Parts: sequence; C-alpha cells; structure tokens
Amino acid sequence: MTAGTADFAVSCDESQTGARTLQQAQKLDQFLASVERRALRIAEIAIRDRDEALDLVQNAMIKLVRNYRSRDTDEWAPLFYRILQNGVRDWHRRQAVRRRVMAWMPRAKSDDSDYDAIAAAPDLAGRAPDEELQNSEAMRDMETAVHNLPTRQREAFMLRTFEGLDVAGTAVAMGCSEGSVKTHYSRAIHSLREKLGEHYQ
Repeated sequence: MTAGTADFAVSCDESQTGARTLQQAQKLDQFLASVERRALRIAEIAIRDRDEALDLVQNAMIKLVRNYRSRDTDEWAPLFYRILQNGVRDWHRRQAVRRRVMAWMPRAKSDDSDYDAIAAAPDLAGRAPDEELQNSEAMRDMETAVHNLPTRQREAFMLRTFEGLDVAGTAVAMGCSEGSVKTHYSRAIHSLREKLGEHYQ
C-alpha cells in the first residue's frame, strides 16, 4: 500500500467514524425525547414536586449522555432509569436530612399575598365538570397510592407499568435481581388493589 493509499484509507476510516458518531448522537437524542415525559411523570409521583422532578430528569439525561452515550441503544433505557432512580433516592435522603435540620430552626411565617388562585386553576376546557372531577380524583388516588408504596415496590411498579421495561431491564435499572423485581412488582400490585379496590384494573 502506497503512502497516498494509506492516507486515503485513514481519511475514509475517520469519515466513517464521524458518521457513526453522528448517527449515535441522533439516536440518543431520539431516545431522550421519547422518554422525557414518562420519566418526568415517574419522578414527579416519586417526589411530589414538579420542578425538582424536572431537575432530576435533566440531570439523569446529562449523566446518561456524559457516561453512556457509546453504549448499545438497548442499554440506554435501563441505564437511564437506574440513574433517575438513584437521583430520586438521593433527593429523598437530602430531604430527610433537611427535615432533621429544620426541626431545630424557627419556622418563618408564610406569605401568600402573591398567590393567584385564578392563574393556578386547572384548565377544564373540553371536558364536562363531572368527568374532569372523576378523572382528577381517580388520578389523585392512584398517584397517592403509588407514592405511598415502599420505595422498591414503587420503583418496580413504575418502571414496569409506566415505562414498560421488561423484568431484565427493570432489574438493571433497579440494580437488583430479576427475582427481586418480580417480588416487588407483585407486592406493589397486591397493595394497590387493596387500596384502590375496584378502581384499579
């Protein structure tokens, strides 16, 4: 092989590598766009704070891109949800520490003078009031019941039901065995049926 041929081969190889990198980046963007809304819902139910949940989802996305973008596309979902669940656990730990610290601090008086009840009211356009009330009550009951599940049961239920991960993927996301996933998921289902009765299908 002559020097010119070798240079051309290297140039072609670099071009192919660049194309693969671009293709991988596009796939990763598509993956993140596809999980964003469901991930936000999962985090929001887990911590009951939309802004904090949004931060957790964004941090999980950043960590996935930074540390695992070169992994196979099939690995992204379990890895992403493992990062997100770890973020949720860390958030709960920080809140527990904060509550212990704040218990020793004097409480400040709340000032609700800037609260706008009209701006905060839900948009009911397009739905009958009784239907909206029934849907919101059912969702509130479901969210409360899921939120009150033990942590591992809640994780297994949300990853299997909301995200649709299989047992193996859920085990990777939770960092446990497939048998543990099945146990936690089964207990979650049983608990939700007991709490929600006929409203839970």
